[in-house]
Amino acid sequence: MNLVNGIESDVISLNDRGWNYGDGVFRTLLLRRGRPHCWPRHYAKLRDDCRRLSIECPGTMLFERDLRHVATRHPDCVLRVTVTRGSAERGYAVPPDVPPTRVVAAGAAPVYPAEHRDHGVRARLCRTRLAIQPALAGVKHLHRLENVLARREWNDPGIAEGIMCDTDGNVISGTMSNLFAAFGMELMTPDLTRCGVAGVQRSRVLELAGSHGITARVGILDVEQLMDADEIFLVNSLIGAWQVTALEKKTWRSGRLTAEFRQWLDADD
Repeated sequence: MNLVNGIESDVISLNDRGWNYGDGVFRTLLLRRGRPHCWPRHYAKLRDDCRRLSIECPGTMLFERDLRHVATRHPDCVLRVTVTRGSAERGYAVPPDVPPTRVVAAGAAPVYPAEHRDHGVRARLCRTRLAIQPALAGVKHLHRLENVLARREWNDPGIAEGIMCDTDGNVISGTMSNLFAAFGMELMTPDLTRCGVAGVQRSRVLELAGSHGITARVGILDVEQLMDADEIFLVNSLIGAWQVTALEKKTWRSGRLTAEFRQWLDADD
């Protein structure tokens, strides 16, 4: 089921700037028993990303009406909420007074193996690098070709995620997730001021660390440092928290800190 500006449709204009230029932003979240999980957080991030690109963000009441519509038929699903700059004549110049396009699309929730959550996952280092672009850093914009290229690097079903670095070789994220590394009881996540996507679950982990007295910092993390971590875990709005128990030739045992954050994420919000 897809809603385009509140109307059931599978069609957007070929003049839409989201289609032509990736000129838009999106969020992915779960609908559970008709309730959008962490919706206030997702909307706040959607609105902030729109602000970063100078796109008018539709009001939360419009989206909430769309979400209620979807929930009547699909109370348990994955939602992709998208805002594009809207439709306009071709050309990179941004035309004035163009209304944004609002899309809410419902799909089946992915089914991941239970062992990913319970026993951890294997990951690999990706050859594809993330370009440094501070103007877009942190924003979940529609241009995700770097992630697509990185995900094409493997087809081994035993590898659940790929770890991406920037062009300077600093660790940034997974192809579909944010990353945390634990050194003892100190938590670290990569700095995303030059590239990468700042996800809602990343923010939640940082908040939860503070509320439980765990030191958490944002900083530069290279691959050698990552390999020296006591625990590594990945988060996004669909997987919760997965511990990385194998990365290239390095392996880790199940860690206490990852298990605690998984429990806190499940209980919070």
